[in-house]
Amino acid sequence: MAAGKLIISPKTKVGELLDAYPQLEGVLIDLSPSFAKLKNPILRKTVARIATLQQAAAVGGLKTDELVNRLRREAGQNEITGEADGDLYLLPAAPDWFDSSKITLRFDATPVINSGASPLQEILSQANNLHPGEFLEVTTPFVPAPIIDMLKNKDFRVFSIKKENRVYNYFRK
Repeated sequence: MAAGKLIISPKTKVGELLDAYPQLEGVLIDLSPSFAKLKNPILRKTVARIATLQQAAAVGGLKTDELVNRLRREAGQNEITGEADGDLYLLPAAPDWFDSSKITLRFDATPVINSGASPLQEILSQANNLHPGEFLEVTTPFVPAPIIDMLKNKDFRVFSIKKENRVYNYFRK
C-alpha cells in the first residue's frame, strides 16, 4: 500500500475512495449496475461526497463487508473481518408506528435518478415541509441510504420496504 493512501473502511466516503483510488471506479461498477451513475459528474460531486461505502453497499444490494474487502484487495490492503452489518435499511414489514393514512406527500424519485440527477434536495425539501406526525413516501429503484441517514440524523422516523423492483421509503416528522 502506498504511503499516505486512504484506509478503506465501511465509513469511507465514496468520493474520498475514488479520489485516492480512481482505478476502483471500474470495480464498483462491476459489482453493481447501480454504481454506473458514478460516471455522472453531478452525482459524483453530490452523492459520492456524502455516501459511505456502507451506504453504497445498501444502494447496490451488496453486503458491506464483501464490498469493502473487494475494494481493499484491489487497493492492496488486507481484508477486514467483523464488519458485516446485515441489511440496515430494509424492513420485512411496516413498523407499528407507521400509519399509511398519514402519508401527505408522495414523490417518485425514479425518473430523477434515471435521468442522472440527484433527488436529494427535492426529498429534503419535501421532508422539511411535513408537519409533525405526517409521512412522506419516496419511491426509488434502490435504497437511498445517504438520504435515509441524513433524515434520521434530523430526528425523522424512517423505514424502507422493497416491493417488486421498487423501494418505498417512509419519513415521518
